[in-house]
Amino acid sequence: MQAKQMMLGLFGSAILGGGVAVGGYKLLEPAPVAPQAVAADPQVRYTSEMRSSTYAVPEGLNFVAAAAAVTPAVVHVMTEYAAPAVDQRQMQMDPFLRQFFGDQLEQFRGQQQPRGGGQGSGSGVIIAANGYIVTNNHVIEKASKIEVVLDDKRKFEAELVGADPNTDLAVLKVKADNLPFVKYGNSDDVRVGQWVLAVGNPFNLNSTVTAGIISAKGRNIDILRRKDNMGIESFIQTDAVVNPGNSGGALVNLNGDLIGINSAIASHTGSFEGYAFAIPSSLASKVVDDLLKYKVVQRALLGVNIQEVDARLASEKKLTTLNGVYVQGLSESSAAAAAGLRTGDVITQINGVPVNTSSQLQEQVARFRPGDKIKVNFQRGNAPNEVTAVLRNATGTTSVVREEPALASVKYEGATLAPVSAREQAKLGLEGGAKISGIRGSNFRETGMGDGFIITRIDKNQVTKPADVKKYLDEARDKSGALVEGVYPDGRKAYYPIGQE
Repeated sequence: MQAKQMMLGLFGSAILGGGVAVGGYKLLEPAPVAPQAVAADPQVRYTSEMRSSTYAVPEGLNFVAAAAAVTPAVVHVMTEYAAPAVDQRQMQMDPFLRQFFGDQLEQFRGQQQPRGGGQGSGSGVIIAANGYIVTNNHVIEKASKIEVVLDDKRKFEAELVGADPNTDLAVLKVKADNLPFVKYGNSDDVRVGQWVLAVGNPFNLNSTVTAGIISAKGRNIDILRRKDNMGIESFIQTDAVVNPGNSGGALVNLNGDLIGINSAIASHTGSFEGYAFAIPSSLASKVVDDLLKYKVVQRALLGVNIQEVDARLASEKKLTTLNGVYVQGLSESSAAAAAGLRTGDVITQINGVPVNTSSQLQEQVARFRPGDKIKVNFQRGNAPNEVTAVLRNATGTTSVVREEPALASVKYEGATLAPVSAREQAKLGLEGGAKISGIRGSNFRETGMGDGFIITRIDKNQVTKPADVKKYLDEARDKSGALVEGVYPDGRKAYYPIGQE
């Protein structure tokens, strides 16, 4: 399959490479022209006019000003990964490559997340003078340490403010002031064929600037696959040169305004082959605002199952338009149902913006929060309609989702079970867990378990918080026992049977 031959990788992502092709179309067949005599030994006279062109670069096609404005605000993101954070089943690298190459991934390894410990590399964009930086989630995911190197070679240790795997974005903070920063541009105004620049650090080549054009918008390349189907893809496609080290870098217009965060490439080899993809700034700015205000992204939902309209579907469903997205179904508690939408409607616009693909609709809705109102234009039969929908969250309410408070420690069987810090989770590649201490004076002393052991699973149940240990071990009392799985802070994995003869 061609899909197996092509790699869509969230690499170190995007530099824009492009050239200008000058030529003409053969509209009419010219009349034959008699060949002219050519001197056997032509005389070429070099003049000053031949050395310097009198051609003036049209206004707007000069990249110097934009490059000078943006380069100081694009940083090199350096990450460290502890060896225990990676096991043989879960290679510490770009997870999206695995589905295309399986065990042959080694030759395509990028710079972001090295296997078996070591350092990774990516890019980031300063968006505020007081040290806030946006980058890709896959650049810093599971890193035990994050450092940022500025264009002027200053180095800072960075704090992870928040991350959103659904959009592959993350926000970092460094302790510095009066930093150069890039202003947000409006990615909705971007047009296919428009010149753009990308700035990043491919292959550790700091402060690299390249140019290209926008080749498409609203691309869904099916690279942010998630179990909850909440990944959002509506990429800006460019002919940007995207190589390892550029992920998280800036895609800007010729005014130097940020219109995208470079994120992915389409390639057979792992290096640039002509297609690059960036997260639109209109979506990125909303995600960043949410992470700064709430620590979690506020995901608003219209609550519809949709299918893109094509000639086959239009014929089958007797649709009167080929534009828009077809509503296959919707839940009774959804924002769409409350607004009066029905199965069989064709949504054509969100707030006046045409939506012809699933990714375009998702991008438009994802810019809002639960409780926000949007205008939805749709076709029902031959009649155009418009309704106002009040968006809801995943639980069907309009409430803003707050970050879960710090998980409390639990006393159980004489031992203390404490939550695992975010830094330690990142270092060990965990999602939650419970760290046990005080074993010597507890009922765990006969298990062989040591203080500091992090319990991650009990039988088939994942442990995400201390209270889970008490819950699952209490449930196991009526059984023949339980198998406790976990890891020590140095990365050693261990298994302990409890209550088994």
